[in-house]
Amino acid sequence: MGKYELPKMPYAYDALEPHIDARTMEIHHTKHHQAYTDGLNNALANLSSDLQNMDLTKLLTSLDKVPENVRGAVNFHGGGYDNHALFWNNMKPSGGGKPGGSIADAINSGFSSFDGFKEKFTKDTIAIQGSGWGWLAYNPQSKKVEFTTMPNQTSPRTKGLIPLLGLDVWEHAYYLKYQNRRADYVNAWWNVINWDEVDKRLSKTKA
Repeated sequence: MGKYELPKMPYAYDALEPHIDARTMEIHHTKHHQAYTDGLNNALANLSSDLQNMDLTKLLTSLDKVPENVRGAVNFHGGGYDNHALFWNNMKPSGGGKPGGSIADAINSGFSSFDGFKEKFTKDTIAIQGSGWGWLAYNPQSKKVEFTTMPNQTSPRTKGLIPLLGLDVWEHAYYLKYQNRRADYVNAWWNVINWDEVDKRLSKTKA
């Protein structure tokens, strides 16, 4: 058995209907996330024991320590594993709305207003060329939240950022329901965000 196993979903596959359909959620979890899990375990098998035993979040911030012939696989599959584990918990049934608590204050500080943040996140995530993610992340250097896009499955952790809220815009995340209408998918996603979870993640950065 590999070091990493596919995380269980925190809700039923149909729980985010009508915004994200059950079949997409099932395939996304059982096929795509499973593939990243298997790929990560295979990549780790080629590493020294000290790197194998390193926490994944730390490994992703220390890719320069990973041998070059395995680095791409760790970046892709490790990022894919971690990104999706965060993604499922980013969402919940009857989510959405505006955040409260410390995450609301952080967004207002970083983007002037929630509406300004939502507009930037939506516009720039829709505009990603090819496959990738839009992220709200915490920057430990500036001690502020910021928006960034990342290509493919590369984690914001590789840039020294702590991911808080991410949106997967690979076609497998939305194509069954939305086909090429990425903008419709992105706009629908705002209705399922789990702001309580995002707020908890921000709090952990300051623990």
